[in-house]
Amino acid sequence: MGKGPAQQAPRRRPTSTLWSNLCGKVLAEVRSHAACWATAVNPAQPGGVREQTTRERWQRVHHLLGQGVGLLECARRLDVALNTVKRYARMKEPTGDRRAPRYKPTLVDPYRDHLRTHRAEDPAVPVLQLFREIKELGYTGSLNLLYRYITQGRAEDDKPVTTPQRFAGLLLTRPKNLRDKDTALLRVLTEACPEMTELARLTEEFAQLLTPAEGNDAKAHRLDHHGSRRRLPHLHSFANGLELDRAAVDAGLTLPYHNGRTEGVNTRTKRITRQMHGRAGFPLLRHRILLP
Repeated sequence: MGKGPAQQAPRRRPTSTLWSNLCGKVLAEVRSHAACWATAVNPAQPGGVREQTTRERWQRVHHLLGQGVGLLECARRLDVALNTVKRYARMKEPTGDRRAPRYKPTLVDPYRDHLRTHRAEDPAVPVLQLFREIKELGYTGSLNLLYRYITQGRAEDDKPVTTPQRFAGLLLTRPKNLRDKDTALLRVLTEACPEMTELARLTEEFAQLLTPAEGNDAKAHRLDHHGSRRRLPHLHSFANGLELDRAAVDAGLTLPYHNGRTEGVNTRTKRITRQMHGRAGFPLLRHRILLP
């Protein structure tokens, strides 16, 4: 009896693993270029303590590097981890992650336009007066809720801070699944930085290769080399990883079958073995595997 396709298949890197690895590298690239795209949507957003600390540390690292001090010695002098020094050394400009405030929907949201308009006309308008006005419009919440809403700045908050996680999520989402406002935001973010424009293009092209088809291996190889020439060190690292396991990657991008089920059984067997370590013998292990 001849062997089936699953038995003849070479070792294959699952496309889900490739996509997961790419997601991590895309997020790292987005974080490293936050100085470009963050100001595009939040030009007046203050940096805060976190960003100020990042800026000061970046200046110290680059000051030492400019004097010829090595990375390891920089880490020792600044009392930080070596990986932290390497991350700052790769940054062209000091930057910090902008964190968006996470607010839950409230009863005040439908009346935000009214509050914004009135406060723009009269910045000193009492909150109690605003409470009475929106009460007549149908507001059913409390005065304290309105106080908190205004104190948090939500009445004037037209452009919430975009986080690296959200930007990376937009890059990694199918364009047809994005809402119109998300598509517009993604366009603004990617056009703010040449590296982000290139990252968006390469990410989209690689995503199209995750549907196995003949010729995908050659296309992926071209993408690897193209991305390596750009100022995208994290994507370069991803490309190097593909080269280290090129045969499995090529099989994953071109073959319609895979050994995912076998790998799943192996993982389950190892998990059961760890659970039983030192407490049971082979008969019970065999029983748990064959009779789940």
